[in-house]
Amino acid sequence: MKVIHWFREDLRLLDNPALSHAAEHADAEVVPVFIYPEGLGGASYWWLHKSLENLSKALKSKGVDLVFATGSPHTVLPKLAEQIGANLITWNRVYSPEGIEQGKQVKQALGNASVEHRSFNGQLLIEPTKVLNKQGLPFKVFTPFWRNCVSFLTARELAPEPRFKPSTHSLASEHLQDWGLQPTAPNWAKGFEPLWQPGEAGAQSRWREFLSGTIDTYKDGRDIPSESNTSLLSPHLVFGEISSQQLWNDVQEAIVGQQISHENGHKFLSEIGWREFSRYLLVHFPHLITEPFNARFTNFPWGDDAQLIKAWQQGQTGYPIVDAGMRELWQTGYMHNRVRMIVASFLTKHCLSHWHHGMAWFWDTLLDADIANNTASWQWVAGCGADASPYFRIFNPILQGEKFDKQGVYVKRWVPELADVPAKFIHKPWEADQPTLHAAKVALGTDYPLPIVDHKHARETALLAYQAIKT
Repeated sequence: MKVIHWFREDLRLLDNPALSHAAEHADAEVVPVFIYPEGLGGASYWWLHKSLENLSKALKSKGVDLVFATGSPHTVLPKLAEQIGANLITWNRVYSPEGIEQGKQVKQALGNASVEHRSFNGQLLIEPTKVLNKQGLPFKVFTPFWRNCVSFLTARELAPEPRFKPSTHSLASEHLQDWGLQPTAPNWAKGFEPLWQPGEAGAQSRWREFLSGTIDTYKDGRDIPSESNTSLLSPHLVFGEISSQQLWNDVQEAIVGQQISHENGHKFLSEIGWREFSRYLLVHFPHLITEPFNARFTNFPWGDDAQLIKAWQQGQTGYPIVDAGMRELWQTGYMHNRVRMIVASFLTKHCLSHWHHGMAWFWDTLLDADIANNTASWQWVAGCGADASPYFRIFNPILQGEKFDKQGVYVKRWVPELADVPAKFIHKPWEADQPTLHAAKVALGTDYPLPIVDHKHARETALLAYQAIKT
């Protein structure tokens, strides 16, 4: 039997249930296929190219050639099956509205072509449709959702890397280089190269480094953007280069073995839980991508000032912690999670701009752009999502900077114009007197912008807008 494995958001060999099933049931060969995904952001395409290069090499070392194809999966896969006489196609499910619909279309097309198909959960710890509250309805709040999940989650033996028979098929494959996933002129991704290692090997290396040391400071250190206290696994998880089940197994084993504390281990797992919750929400409430979870926000009076949005995108708001985050994002394809909340609150509440604008910018610029996390997180900060931060919780960018970047180390790294400003004024340089600014070699309004909005006035305006939909 020849079997096709359709790679989707599972670009790995270890603990890939659909790929393992394909290898176990193929008495001839497994033909791995990747079909060009439409609609990703620029940064995601950069990562995808690198990840596919490494996946292709890993498969090649096992005597298997990865086939690249373009087109609708429900059209491409039946044709490939017919060309090589494949009897079975396997894949891991993608839990997004588009991914679910795509899977349904492929199943129907394969059924019409009399080709057997099997799909698996290789992406999440839980099957979203199987977790419901006592009323048989989806959870809308994270804490009871995760408590319910933890009550039945257990370590599962990971699927080993499959063994393949050498490729003998004569399928014509497109060339990855011809897809044009990498930027050329200008190469806006040049800052990504030294920081990231896309692919399964990079994911495993990053995970081993985090688990062997960094996780010991996770609970208290994860909010400090100038320090390396987070796993930096998010892009690897988006593309399925490492499985959530492996993370769960390894952390539980390390806790039992007293290699890491219960406190730090379970705090990390709860963050994996938030990722699960985002996917869960999107499965049960697919309208979240375009509409607010809280219907009251449908008529919220967003301002959508184009100049304010542009200043935010370019890291020129005049609020150092906001600008540092936006510049880190542009230069590295990543932003620290605490800072993500600060910049999102600033855009939606200080600038009164619709969360769609922020979601779209993050989708294009984040290496870890994930449709579920991106949607749920922006709605959470904007106050209109599930289990959301109340709208009236408006992050003060000055106080947030002073609390989580006391000495301005993070700001000074990404906003070098302020490198010599004393820590006392680093998050509010407009309060420094002229001699201090002169000594710091910075002229506000010239070298670094004055605040584009006044914090107090912006806060009052946002609360008035909220009152309008409350009444």
